[in-house]
Amino acid sequence: MEVGAVAAMRYVKDGIRAARLVMQHTEHTLLVGEQASVFAISMGLPGPTNLSSSDSLEKWTKWKANHCQPNFRKNVVPVDSCGPYHPKGIMDVNEGECSKTNLMGVAEPRSSHIGPHNHDTISMAVIDKMGRVAVGASTNGATYKIPGRVGDGPIAGSSAYADSDVGACGATGDGDIMMRFLPCYQVVESMRLGVEPRIAAKDAISRIARKFPDFVGAVFAVNKSGVHAGACHGWTFQYSVRSPEMDDVEVFTVFP
Repeated sequence: MEVGAVAAMRYVKDGIRAARLVMQHTEHTLLVGEQASVFAISMGLPGPTNLSSSDSLEKWTKWKANHCQPNFRKNVVPVDSCGPYHPKGIMDVNEGECSKTNLMGVAEPRSSHIGPHNHDTISMAVIDKMGRVAVGASTNGATYKIPGRVGDGPIAGSSAYADSDVGACGATGDGDIMMRFLPCYQVVESMRLGVEPRIAAKDAISRIARKFPDFVGAVFAVNKSGVHAGACHGWTFQYSVRSPEMDDVEVFTVFP
């Protein structure tokens, strides 16, 4: 039950190593923002580093040219195409009216924001020779997210969870929805009660899908014996496995 996490951390490339440093060298669980970066650099990680790439700069430029669309705002109206934003119904008449085409977030379902090509969550579970189980997750976050947003990556029980007595789980997808359900905690607790990984993973995903039918996401589950499975909703999910008996990594495909 050792946990370390960082969130909203800029200027340090290796977030998962920073999270491990929090676990190993502090009595805290989660560090965020600029001070998380300061901590990581003070512990020897390279930085501060400009993490912008030519690809991310191009996406940002096109997004600005497209009046800051798409984005994750809802039930607000902008003063101009990129804000500032006000809750609907309290805009001063001098600011002008916004047509429905300018209302933030009402024209697109959530599923348009999350897909195989616009996020980069990596979640990995490991069982060592002593049978100890560890899991980690790392992500750059959702494309076009509102500054300050924290997804499910650093939230224990959401994107990842492990207990050496039981097994582990990793998740990917719409983190803003998934963190409301702590699906990986649910998977591990189901396996603790004797539920096989396939059923535990399917149950955790179905709990989310019942409340949010257009949700996009997936989990993998592995018990302490190495039995594994996955479940998904809204897309086709793939995860990979490597064990000492295998000559190479094997990729498993899970269908909704």
